Amino acid sequence: MSGIDKAKNKAEELGGKAKEKFGQATGDKDTEAKGRTEQSKSSLKQAGEKVKDAFKH
Repeated sequence: MSGIDKAKNKAEELGGKAKEKFGQATGDKDTEAKGRTEQSKSSLKQAGEKVKDAFKH
């Protein structure tokens, strides 16, 4: 996984966490759910990149 990909995935994860917390604070269930979805997408991307890295070595 390249450093750029790692940074993008981490930024997406952090953005999702922030969105989730904002949704919780304001009672906006849609925003909260979108935040959790973004975090899940980021985790899946990171896992996929790790698998690719494992097969490269």
